[in-house]
Amino acid sequence: MRPLSGTFGMRPAPQPKFAFAPPAEAPVRVLLRGERAQRDAWRWLPPLDRPAPPGLGLALAIAVLLGAAALGATHGGQYEEFVAREGSIGDIFARALGFGVDVVTIAGESQLTEREILSVAGVGAKTSLPFFDAAEARERLEALPIVKQASVRKLYPDRIVIDIVERAPAALWQQDGEVRLIAADGAALDDMRDQRFASLPFVVGEGANGRLKEYLALLDASAELRPKIVAGVLVGERRWSLKMSSGVEVKLPENDPLAAMATLVALQRQSRILDRDVLSVDLRVPGKVFARLSEEAAAARAEARPKKAASP
Repeated sequence: MRPLSGTFGMRPAPQPKFAFAPPAEAPVRVLLRGERAQRDAWRWLPPLDRPAPPGLGLALAIAVLLGAAALGATHGGQYEEFVAREGSIGDIFARALGFGVDVVTIAGESQLTEREILSVAGVGAKTSLPFFDAAEARERLEALPIVKQASVRKLYPDRIVIDIVERAPAALWQQDGEVRLIAADGAALDDMRDQRFASLPFVVGEGANGRLKEYLALLDASAELRPKIVAGVLVGERRWSLKMSSGVEVKLPENDPLAAMATLVALQRQSRILDRDVLSVDLRVPGKVFARLSEEAAAARAEARPKKAASP
């Protein structure tokens, strides 16, 4: 028996010792570069053990049906007909959002009509501003020979501005049966397609366009005869012949045709030579004038001559 109150002369009872062993570390696996890339590539996929989102099957079925319908319409030609009638899908949505072309401002045109400019630029009722290529429209306009410079701008939400600088037609030129508009330097601008330019000076023959300045100088020197001159024909690329409204042909010399024109003006004022029954007036020999009469005028002239007395 030992007393409970005190431990005098007694050693404390030994305490039990407990040993805690550290847990074994889990093995570390080092991934190679290729394995890491393969793991990251599949990380975005949803887990396969989870159910598909609601409506995914219906959405996929609708997408397949729409794709099949679009493919059939493309191969069958219905899509092209729809685009030609209503415009592209992008244009339809853009117009629905308020980006259709409602105003087109055209400035600088004199020879071209507004309808021609809009047609060449590709602007129509189906056009939408976001899908309209202004740079391409400008290139198409400047491809016209009569257009020197063009500017096409888009002003959102619904306006296109087109500025045109035209080459001024100076004359008409006929060669090989074709009539073309030409500039003052003789450059061909466009084909003659209507009567808007019928009042321009008219030259005929190979090389006549390159010598337009000479012909215009002859017109300036013709004074009151200018309204009677229908065309200038360059003969052999050497000299001019004038076609008059009465049908008379005036043959000018190769050298100094302006002096011959002054002679013609003087003869018309003095004797009304161009109003007579003549076929042509030849001024090619300096100081001389040859007139070719029509058959009727020649016969009348022959009858009017006094007959020579018969010799005995």
